[in-house]
Amino acid sequence: MRGMFNAVVISVIVMVVLSLLRVNVMLTILIAAGVAGLMEGLSLVDTTNMLISGMGGQANTALSYILLGIFAVRIGYSGITGFLVKRLIKILKGKRAILLLTIAGVACFSQNVVPVHIAFIPILIPPLLHLFDKMKVDRRGVATALTFGLKAPYIMIPAGFGLIFHGIIADEMKASGMEIPISSVTYSMLIPGIGMIVGLLFAVFISYRKDRVVSSSEEAGLSFNKQEAINEMAASEEMKLSFTSKHLFTIIAIICALIVQLASSSLVLGALTGIILMFLLTVVPFKEGEKVVGEGINMMAMIAFVMLIASGYATILKETGAVESLVKSTTEMLGDNKLLIATMLLLVGLLITMGIGSSFGTIPVLAALFVPLCLAVGFSPLATASLIGTAGALGDAGSPASDSTLGPTSGLNADGKHNHIWDTCVPTFLHFNIPLFIFGLIAAMVL
Repeated sequence: MRGMFNAVVISVIVMVVLSLLRVNVMLTILIAAGVAGLMEGLSLVDTTNMLISGMGGQANTALSYILLGIFAVRIGYSGITGFLVKRLIKILKGKRAILLLTIAGVACFSQNVVPVHIAFIPILIPPLLHLFDKMKVDRRGVATALTFGLKAPYIMIPAGFGLIFHGIIADEMKASGMEIPISSVTYSMLIPGIGMIVGLLFAVFISYRKDRVVSSSEEAGLSFNKQEAINEMAASEEMKLSFTSKHLFTIIAIICALIVQLASSSLVLGALTGIILMFLLTVVPFKEGEKVVGEGINMMAMIAFVMLIASGYATILKETGAVESLVKSTTEMLGDNKLLIATMLLLVGLLITMGIGSSFGTIPVLAALFVPLCLAVGFSPLATASLIGTAGALGDAGSPASDSTLGPTSGLNADGKHNHIWDTCVPTFLHFNIPLFIFGLIAAMVL
């Protein structure tokens, strides 16, 4: 019973309820953090100070997203994405399932081939919104496809963000007393990754295969300015495009940014390289530089601030011992039953990641708590890695504070017709967390 009233459980429930009531995401996390702090005996002042002190934990990630936003706007300014949009429209008209699978594939590239993460979404998706409406595509299906592409590659593929994710698992397991090579971590995450694929196929071919019905209230709520902007983007799809030096310079900047990112393992340096090159090669005129930077910051600032606050919330949960208490209280009741222990550990991971909103930021917390228990019970390193990786990934899809949900919403809501909670978070939670949980449990028992 004590575990049911743990600060992690109560604060995450508060966050989920407020989110479903459509309270602003940042306010929701701040309130949840306050509840967690108060439940652990801290004053509001101490809770606030601890939250602020912990915000630096995601400073590098927040800066990366801001710079990637600026880089993405510069790429969009060059017009090169028009080629991709035009080709998609020409090839995929009337083929909804193929359209959704293609969007998922493009999103996958953003994690490994060109690791710009969510920065591509505001460039690619808004020009396609008119096409989605003409084809009566359910945008919940598009959100699911985008979230798949933002999650599945780092779960399964040891390149780009995946290499970072697998490396964190290996390093943190070693620090907690269990060594495992990165290649084995990759192997251990294949079964949970298959669960992601099952969730995507279920969404594309079963859940969202029917026509999307747009309510009159949605149409009435669409402002004139937003509708005008979307119409302009739709009209631009029909323009004849010619390859220019700007497009060539943009490709060079993207390649150089990728090389620097891979060589330095720094998204900040990679994005900064691309921005500087596009500035020097005058892809964006000097006089437009200030405007482009402002648009990039506007595009990513909300996500960056949410991640900073989520980092502070995670600090409260860790520093007060709420996470450790939750794991201890749940395992005390289960003895050495591997199936029950694996089930409870995955549930703990779901709760924690739903609150924190970051798979990467959750792994160090989970590894420190899971490894000693897995050693005592007799889980193999492969099974332990699978549990940690799956527990970290659980909740990332569906969390209101996750970039895997905030990113898709940023593009799909360009015309005001897409709700972050009901159209992104709830669908992605159902389609990915359920199969991830099941397949992660299978992996823990068979590896």
